[in-house]
Amino acid sequence: MITIRPEIPSDIPAREALLDRAFGKRRRAKTSERLREGRVPSEGLAFTAVDGKGRLIGTIRLWDVVAGSAGPALLLGPVAVDGKQQGKGIGAALVQRVLNEARVKGHAAVILVGDAPYYARFGFAPGPMADLHLPGPVDRNRFLGIELIPGALDGAEGLVAGSGRREVPQQQAA
Repeated sequence: MITIRPEIPSDIPAREALLDRAFGKRRRAKTSERLREGRVPSEGLAFTAVDGKGRLIGTIRLWDVVAGSAGPALLLGPVAVDGKQQGKGIGAALVQRVLNEARVKGHAAVILVGDAPYYARFGFAPGPMADLHLPGPVDRNRFLGIELIPGALDGAEGLVAGSGRREVPQQQAA
């Protein structure tokens, strides 16, 4: 049995190991990482999938950003599912859960850089992102958005920038 629950601090080591396996050590060099760097996920919008033995097998997070002239939005990613568990709908369940939670919390839009055919089934499309830009290179066909509130990305233009709460350094957190 798979359970999707809010991420907890003890998930961090397993989540980081899963992301390294899924995306490789160069995952931190990606343009989307510039928006997440030094920040914490949006409040209540980080989830973990665990198996019946409590092992972390999936992760998803949303991050607060400013989508140019559209204003506040969320950045989705990374999403990862353990290789042995792929093809079972866990990734889709994680995406659906985080989008539903974002809607409930009143967020207007979600953007991402990802596989267009995969994310299209959730309503993501490149059109709303046509005049928005990231702080680094990106394949425009993979730069996707979805409006949770109709019209939220209408006419959006400009730079997408990170805006979430800053991470507290370990020595200060103790």
